[in-house]
Amino acid sequence: MRRIILTPLQHNNTMQIAIGFKFDVETKEYIKTIEGVKWTSTYKTFYIADSHHNLHRLFKAFREKNWFVDYSAVKLPSQKSETIKPLKTNIKLPELDDDQAHSLKKFKRWMQQKRLSHNTVNTYIEVCSFFLRYSKLKQQPISKKLVEQFNFDFIVKPQKSISYQNQCINGIKKYMEFESLPIENFNIERPKKPKCLPEVLSSVEVKSILDNTINLKHKTILSLIYSGGLRVGEALNMKINDIDSKRMLIHIKAAKGKKDRYTLLSENLLDLLRLYYKTYKPKDYLFEGQNGKLYSASSAQVILKNAINKTQIKKRVTLHTLRHSFATHLLENGTDIRYIQNLLGHSSPKTTMIYTHVSETSIRNIKNPFDSL
Repeated sequence: MRRIILTPLQHNNTMQIAIGFKFDVETKEYIKTIEGVKWTSTYKTFYIADSHHNLHRLFKAFREKNWFVDYSAVKLPSQKSETIKPLKTNIKLPELDDDQAHSLKKFKRWMQQKRLSHNTVNTYIEVCSFFLRYSKLKQQPISKKLVEQFNFDFIVKPQKSISYQNQCINGIKKYMEFESLPIENFNIERPKKPKCLPEVLSSVEVKSILDNTINLKHKTILSLIYSGGLRVGEALNMKINDIDSKRMLIHIKAAKGKKDRYTLLSENLLDLLRLYYKTYKPKDYLFEGQNGKLYSASSAQVILKNAINKTQIKKRVTLHTLRHSFATHLLENGTDIRYIQNLLGHSSPKTTMIYTHVSETSIRNIKNPFDSL
């Protein structure tokens, strides 16, 4: 029986559900057929937006194949807890005609020449394929009214996420740019995402997680992510020569936005890395999976989940929580936020400023007016 592992994943500042499995072509192709499932090159995993509805759909889809589904890392709600059921559109779209299909092929090459990421290109092609088929159904040229109709019928009415709505609008705008259509006349606005503060662990909680991770490789992965403030994909794509022990720095190459940067190399982590290297003797990538391939993000999530289960931590913790905790702890120790921005690889200081809202030190230093009464 095939085994599917569902784990929480924070991607693009929103919660997703990562879909882990032991690789085989049949499983991969089946997962790709599930509506809403996407691939992230950053974390090397399939994922879908985190919602009660999507969790039930995944569980049902895999159980229809008689596959075992491990959803212990995410809470599967009962049907009774869902007071609002997502609406489904009954609109059936016609197939693309030859001109539309040819236009999409040219659009794809155009985006590839602009060096958009593989995942972005595929997402925009999928979105624009739906949109062009919708325009064929309505027998209308591309117009503001058509975009608004498409937005309502295929995004708002089926209760798609704000993140997906933004992807759709971005994809349509990019296609209009490709076709040299006047985008500014359409005034297509993207909805604002809810501004949620990141979950942060205390230093004691981080130590508890690491103390409850016995396997040396597993402990080294979690320690590297926390001590360097790394994204999961950055840690798993790390190569041996990216560890600069002479300068006590970690070199992160071609990270988000295709940018390189350096972050801190802890002396304690260096000792752990040396012990790990002597034990496992990796050849190229620092953390190798089966047959020398990249270690999967879903496997790393399972490592963290197992460690959390051994602690008293009740927070919803993902691997990205370790990165948030690294930044917050630096801020609480008095590190200038500009340095934190560079260590995390943020393009804008506004992104880093969110940690000022979750820092315990910053909050504790504010005098409550009630105490002055």
